Amino acid sequence: MTYCVAVLLETGLVMASDSRTNAGVDHVATFPKMTIFSKPDERVIAMLTAGNLAISQAVASLLQKQIQENIEPNLHTVSSMGDAARLVGDALRAVHAEDAEHLRKHAADFNQSILLGGQIAGERPRLMNIYAAGNFIEAVAETPYFQIGETKYGKPILDRIIGNRSNLNEVTKCVLISFDSTIRSNLSVGLPIDLLQYNTDSFDASNKRRIADDNLYFNQLRKSWAEGLKRVFAELPEFDFKA
Repeated sequence: MTYCVAVLLETGLVMASDSRTNAGVDHVATFPKMTIFSKPDERVIAMLTAGNLAISQAVASLLQKQIQENIEPNLHTVSSMGDAARLVGDALRAVHAEDAEHLRKHAADFNQSILLGGQIAGERPRLMNIYAAGNFIEAVAETPYFQIGETKYGKPILDRIIGNRSNLNEVTKCVLISFDSTIRSNLSVGLPIDLLQYNTDSFDASNKRRIADDNLYFNQLRKSWAEGLKRVFAELPEFDFKA
């Protein structure tokens, strides 16, 4: 299992993914689930993946091969994020055509979800949720964020905090708290977290960080959040059966 979340604002995007692919007593594996495709001053496209790791890597490798071998279209040449999402969907279908039958023979599902966010020169930042079938939906003002993977534990804080007037730093803090809630409740999600904060019209993906268990800010954030919740809970009125 994994957890990925992406938020679209007028001022940019916040995208984050955990790195745990298997959790158990004997084995915990770490693989990045964020892939960035960028061209300076022209485009930044980030892809987050959840599901079968082999499928994720096959899709990313196919998209990178298209760029390296100048196969048209590719993520360095498409003119819109809509076209980029369709290209990723086509890559998913190509991997499905090659692997789905083999997976069925081993009683395994073709399981994959993708979040694709970014900006291409000439349009505003956009965010898409791409399904295993290759089709997708796009984030709008009323629904500015998507989650994939283990979504239920981190959703309440996102629903309470994120709104049209949120700024990138507020959303980044909210996303990290969402990860803390998920990590506390599900061992299959864990550090490190890959975090990208993208500013509209910057075409710069340098605000990317890997947050490991020794990150001072994240540790202080999760400590303050836990203490704050306990303090607020203690201040709530007691239930009165006679009322």
